[in-house]
Amino acid sequence: MCFLTRLFCKFKEAVLKFSTFARFVKIEHTLFSLPLIYSGALLAARGWISLRLALLMLVAAVGARTVALSLNRIIDREIDKRNPRTAIRELPAGRMKLLEAMAVLLVGLVLYFGSAELIGRFCLIWSPLPLAVFVFYPYMKRFTPLAHFGVGMGLAMAPLAGWVAVTQSLSNIIPGFVLGFFTMLWVTGFDIIYATLDEEFDRRENLYSLPSRLGKAPALRISGYLHALAFVVLVYIFAVYIQSWLAVPFLALAGFLLYLEHAKASDVELAFFKINAALGFVILVMVVVGVYFP
Repeated sequence: MCFLTRLFCKFKEAVLKFSTFARFVKIEHTLFSLPLIYSGALLAARGWISLRLALLMLVAAVGARTVALSLNRIIDREIDKRNPRTAIRELPAGRMKLLEAMAVLLVGLVLYFGSAELIGRFCLIWSPLPLAVFVFYPYMKRFTPLAHFGVGMGLAMAPLAGWVAVTQSLSNIIPGFVLGFFTMLWVTGFDIIYATLDEEFDRRENLYSLPSRLGKAPALRISGYLHALAFVVLVYIFAVYIQSWLAVPFLALAGFLLYLEHAKASDVELAFFKINAALGFVILVMVVVGVYFP
């Protein structure tokens, strides 16, 4: 009986530790990048990709997300400790040790580089490039209000990665770059909305964000301009690379979701996660329809 009790306690402890690690890396945020990776891959292939490649891209996306979040949490742990909104996170709250966070980072690196090698040597050669962005952008808010573009650049790598995973080269990659440009504008815009949560804290700590430097209203206007430009780029993608009338409803829905993100900007949880996750999948469906029903 004592053995079973100890075994149950160990199991419960392991489950709690796993849930702590899962919250730390926020795997669900892969929903932002994964549809864009597959969109880039489908544009490159102009047809179905193999199940093996699709699964390897999924593992690479999870690994990259784990690396990006782990680096962000480790680099910003002292800032997070002083911010009432983020003080409850695993590292500043003491529910996770720094060595444990570094171990999670290592697991992410193994998943990322391992899947890149299995996808192809060309992918492995270029795989450090997104990591350089992941390391650099957490530091940007310490010296420039353009830090939001660092987040945008990080996710803009997703469609480019999908393209390269299929082609194993940089030739004819312009469509991937255009989709990456859309992604950068979109993500930069919604990161500005997210930064409104920390407007007062960032100002007090002398951290750089557009809301803390310009105020909430001007920052949201800039976010709106970025999203308007993002939609223009998306229309260009539709007109040049998709050219399917069956995809028009999804183009319109993407525009509506970008508008809704600003109409609901006061509800950051809705605007940041739910609408953006939906928008990523709408883009993917638009590309799928364009590829298979031209």
